[in-house]
Amino acid sequence: MPHARKDKISWAPGHYYHLYNRGAHKLTIFPEEKNYIYVLGKIKKYLLELQLTLIAYCLMPNHYYFLVRQDSEFAAGLLPQRVFNSYSKAYNKAYAHSGTLFEGRYKAKFVSSNNYLLHLCRYIHANPVKDGLVQNLEEWQFSNYLEWIGERNGKLVDKQFVEEYFPKSSDYIEFVQDYLLTRQLPDELSYLANDT
Repeated sequence: MPHARKDKISWAPGHYYHLYNRGAHKLTIFPEEKNYIYVLGKIKKYLLELQLTLIAYCLMPNHYYFLVRQDSEFAAGLLPQRVFNSYSKAYNKAYAHSGTLFEGRYKAKFVSSNNYLLHLCRYIHANPVKDGLVQNLEEWQFSNYLEWIGERNGKLVDKQFVEEYFPKSSDYIEFVQDYLLTRQLPDELSYLANDT
């Protein structure tokens, strides 16, 4: 039986979920490269333990986005809980920080259609350019965009998923660039309009 949160998310195998959060008061949660690397290691660990498939992700200085498919009875929402519980403890110790690191509990959205799914992927990957961190998406190392376009052979990607929807990497590059030019989101993603 799927597990439901207070916000009425039903967790069920085979479904996709958008999981995201940001630093409290827009605090920088990844001040150094080693912070990103630590979290990426935890993501790998918990994806295996929780039997989740990571479709798209982006770690930004003050927020993160995950798009995951739940492949078992383990709720997808356990991923940010486990990753960032561990990270918060390490961060607080390393930076002598006290108090909350994040803006409350992670947010979760059920991805209800293929249109939503694909537009969310490109929104997630476009974030570093959209937020002005880099001029070209290929410059940002802390997302799986490079895996999606075949420029890096990482493990945090479902290559079968990518190939199913975008057999040629040039198709996905064009799809993401189109968003960066228009900045138009489908209604299903309107909750992201004022994000970050």
